[in-house]
Amino acid sequence: MLKQSLQQHHVILASGSPRRQQFFKDLGLDFTIQVKEIEEVYPDHLKADEISDYLAKLKSSAFSDLKEGDILITSDTIVWHQDQALGKPKNLKEAKTMLASLSNNTHQVITSVCFKTLTTTKVMHHTTKVTFKKLTTAEIEYYVDTYTPLDKAGSYGIQEWIGLIGITHIDGTYTNVMGLPTHLVYQTLNDLAVS
Repeated sequence: MLKQSLQQHHVILASGSPRRQQFFKDLGLDFTIQVKEIEEVYPDHLKADEISDYLAKLKSSAFSDLKEGDILITSDTIVWHQDQALGKPKNLKEAKTMLASLSNNTHQVITSVCFKTLTTTKVMHHTTKVTFKKLTTAEIEYYVDTYTPLDKAGSYGIQEWIGLIGITHIDGTYTNVMGLPTHLVYQTLNDLAVS
């Protein structure tokens, strides 16, 4: 469906995330992957979705050579907890500390997506609330030592073991916690295809 609507367009996913790339495949989209490294720094006064909106747009600014029909998609996911942003942990010790802070608490996972064409830039975001049970030290250590938390905001993947045993409630979209609110991407690409 969407694939046919986008025949006159070239969708560019600017993400190295295997999870986001798989979502695009699962949506049945034809797309190319282009990743440009940028320093992900944002002003200190920004809060919650302002941070992810800013970073998603910042990532799109690295692409100044778009052509007619191109649709560039950049995104950023943060975990917002106790009035601070948790990004990807720098090391395993920080990953364990992050997970301990999420234990027995509810946090927000916010993903912003920026859609950029030759003439327009549109940024939107989705927030999902995630509640963890009280995680034991042994559970945290097992997860961090067995899986790869260093490439994930907040140090966890909801689709992995920690999500299976630790998450008791989510309020919002599951795919958003994995790094892409696919319903928003689908709807926005449909809108762009007919505009």
